Amino acid sequence: MAADAIDRGALSGTVPNDYLTRFERLVSDGCGVAHGVATTSGTTALALAVSALEIGPGDEVLVPALTNIATALAVVHAGATPVFVDSEPSTGNMDPAEIGRRITPRTRAVMPVHLFGHPVDMDPVVHIARERGLYVIEDAAQAQGARHRDRPVGGLGDVGCFSFYANKTITTGEGGMLVTRSGAIAERARSLRNLGYSGPDKFVHEVAGFNYRMSNLHAAIGVAQMDRLDAIVARKRAVARAYGTRLAGLPGLQLPVEHPWAFSTSWMYGVVLADGVPDRDVVRGALAAAGIETRAYFHPLHLQPVFQRRGIGDAAGTRPVAERLGRQGLYLPSSPTLSEADIDEVCRALVGAIRGA
Repeated sequence: MAADAIDRGALSGTVPNDYLTRFERLVSDGCGVAHGVATTSGTTALALAVSALEIGPGDEVLVPALTNIATALAVVHAGATPVFVDSEPSTGNMDPAEIGRRITPRTRAVMPVHLFGHPVDMDPVVHIARERGLYVIEDAAQAQGARHRDRPVGGLGDVGCFSFYANKTITTGEGGMLVTRSGAIAERARSLRNLGYSGPDKFVHEVAGFNYRMSNLHAAIGVAQMDRLDAIVARKRAVARAYGTRLAGLPGLQLPVEHPWAFSTSWMYGVVLADGVPDRDVVRGALAAAGIETRAYFHPLHLQPVFQRRGIGDAAGTRPVAERLGRQGLYLPSSPTLSEADIDEVCRALVGAIRGA
């Protein structure tokens, strides 16, 4: 498909009714909503969502304390203030029970992140948002194909955002997408994505837009990738089951869960060491010595120096669950290409690191 786009010279992000349109339709249909707006990355999809909802200076947006910094940066770059919500212990996702105490008169939106492929419990999130007149922006960058009570993530709030970065479930190399059921939000997002072009005279600009266009070439890759989404998710889940079988009952190790109401894509297999078990970095070092690459969990956002310097961070101890997960969590290799022998090797090394340190 990419070769076809090249052969026809249909490369830019302004080609109508071509791979770009098809890719937007495939992703939005998968979320059960009417509109998709493809972008250059998951980060710019989040930024576009914030701008399309006209969130800006003086506004606050609730974001998880434990997630990639891109979630909060989308808020900061709009001139708004991120307010950090602690995690719930079993998944690391934003704790719905913590949302109410973080809402102020300045709050405009809640931005839950479906961390590591497991959906947030969205019913209480949406309920409190509707009750308080707030937008819901789903950051589903890590969870394409996941479902909450048999409803696809991305279509559960006002706007959903996806990433197609190289390590995501499907990839266009770089890329992202905003999806929504609202025609008005989609129309504004399309204009903002394309330098604010709109109206009968495209060179008369009413808004300060961005160049966040996905190219037709990247979209062609995305169309082909969508054919593989279900198979990739199935393999990711199989890898997670294999790890779970081998590591079940290992003292001092918290394994990922899948709640009964959830369908997780198992994008990353994250484990959390209990306090008193060897230090996370000691375990990572032992695995590295065995030739096994791991990655630490995200550093909690309220402790990030960039936010501390801006006066929007917070003190250690104020988000205790996110802090514990960030201190003790690590991802094991999670590629869908892992073999059973690969998983055996990782598990042997992990067990040895925990028991032998």
